[in-house]
Amino acid sequence: MEQTAWLSKKLNSGKILCQACAQACKLDEGEYGICGVRRVIDGELRLLVYGVAAAVNIDPVEKKPMFHFLPKSTAFSVGTVGCNFSCKFCQNYDISQYPKEHGHQIAGQELSPEQIVELALERGCESVAYTYNEPIVFFEYTYDTAKLAHEKGLKNIYVTSGFETRKAIDLLEPYIDGMNIDIKSFNNEFYKEICGARLKPVLDAVTYAHKKGIWIEITTLLIPGKNDSDEEIRSIARFIADLDPSIPWHLSAFHPTYKMLDVSRTPQSTLRRAYKIGQEEGLKYLYVGNIDDEDYESTYCPNCTKRVIDRTGHIGQFVTNDLDENGTCPYCQHTLEGVWK
Repeated sequence: MEQTAWLSKKLNSGKILCQACAQACKLDEGEYGICGVRRVIDGELRLLVYGVAAAVNIDPVEKKPMFHFLPKSTAFSVGTVGCNFSCKFCQNYDISQYPKEHGHQIAGQELSPEQIVELALERGCESVAYTYNEPIVFFEYTYDTAKLAHEKGLKNIYVTSGFETRKAIDLLEPYIDGMNIDIKSFNNEFYKEICGARLKPVLDAVTYAHKKGIWIEITTLLIPGKNDSDEEIRSIARFIADLDPSIPWHLSAFHPTYKMLDVSRTPQSTLRRAYKIGQEEGLKYLYVGNIDDEDYESTYCPNCTKRVIDRTGHIGQFVTNDLDENGTCPYCQHTLEGVWK
């Protein structure tokens, strides 16, 4: 299936400007965007993966990872092929890079927005998550699904690398309840050389989405020798703390994959070091991921320091939540920030 990629604009030059992400592709007839799934056909930009899902699962919301968002619930999770980044460490490269590596072919099963919402409700999910690949590249598909999901009482989550334009965020804001946004590094050269992107648009998107009132959680995959220095970790922590110290920060362990098979796994000591730096910079909620570490993936009340959400498992998916439906600590009555109901 394909449909008009209406988040676009025809330029005086005759090219079509894609307005979904900060790559801002300007395309002639027949050309594809960097993502590989948006193409100019007969003078208009078309989304080639509309209604074509390459990955569909029911996941614990903690897997996104979203730790302050409907704990212990499940998210109906959907992704397509294609991505506007080219991260050398991508764990889902088989779908994210599929069009680029298969002559612009599209793969997946037909799954309409109506079917996604129907299945999510049938399976008892409380949210729909747009994930696995970069959701902004299939913006119109996510938009139609999210709008319908909201009408049916479901919440929506974007799991993203943070290259959304302001225009895209403005359109998504009424329907997207939460975003997990990667800050992959605080070094523009890292973004350029390893991800095929830039740092500033990511920081701008995080700031703007937070300003719009969307619940934000941040993830950083710490890669040995690439982005795990004290200085860089502290820079990311300081950026988050300056924006809002209650934004949860997930510090994830890297494992060799795709084009970075020669880089070693992230040791637990690096994650704990980053956790401590985050605390020093004033962040309230810090978590390690992709590794079993119960003490460092559980939630502590920032007021009384009691453990109020226990998590075990390498993605923190086994959960005991002591907070009430308003996120209130049972020990001191402090209300923790998050989306609890």
